[in-house]
Amino acid sequence: MRASPGILLNTPRIEIWPGGLLHARSNRDARLLARARHVLRRKRDGRYLAADLREGLQPLLPSLRHEPGIDDALAALRRVHERRRTGIDVVATLPLQRLRERLQALGLDDGYGERSGLPLVPEPDWLALAGFDRYRRPLWLHVDAARAWAHLREAALRDGVLLEAISGYRSHDYQLGIFERKLARGLSVDEILTVNAAPGYSEHHGGRALDIGTPGEPPAEESFERTPAFAWLCDHAAEYGFGMSYPRDNPYGIVYEPWHWAHAPG
Repeated sequence: MRASPGILLNTPRIEIWPGGLLHARSNRDARLLARARHVLRRKRDGRYLAADLREGLQPLLPSLRHEPGIDDALAALRRVHERRRTGIDVVATLPLQRLRERLQALGLDDGYGERSGLPLVPEPDWLALAGFDRYRRPLWLHVDAARAWAHLREAALRDGVLLEAISGYRSHDYQLGIFERKLARGLSVDEILTVNAAPGYSEHHGGRALDIGTPGEPPAEESFERTPAFAWLCDHAAEYGFGMSYPRDNPYGIVYEPWHWAHAPG
């Protein structure tokens, strides 16, 4: 795979971001990130681990060599520098590592998928930059979904409708963090499961799901169904391979989500 400013390399524990997209958290990090070709970022908590500079890898924490998953990340980084052919490899998926550990952290067992009817969703081994979301965060999607989203958004704009991405790809670890933050606010796991799928079972993991909004409308609210943007999606999204995943009375026990649309594999 050739290095590209629009590719996020994904490994089970560590993401490899292209340089220039991450904000520095200290003056030292700012100097390194300004020169970095890539940045290694821990998926569990977003911690920056190392900057890939032209003169070599610069650790951003002293214990980098003991970081879980670092060997996989360094192997992926070497592939970036070793392979110079043009084009992008076929998207593969990561192994479903630590799934049981994540479920057990929430008091769930291996039967969650069968009970909910939700399939397991592995993460892609790389994702494409599909622009930026409403909050100016990089929007990462499966490359096929990224192309379809661009065409969908352009078509809507021609009809006078502005669609905004609220969120796209989420890792299994990020999904666990959503649960942990909501638990800290006093919600129960059962309450959270009506809104968020358990880690490993969210469509966002595959990089094909988008939460969509429109200017002036709060994110992820049922009121989105009363907007021209929602009406346009209902009429035209299928032409671009997108469908609403969680209509009213869906069989998964997920609340009605008029904002959540997923791209079907071609």
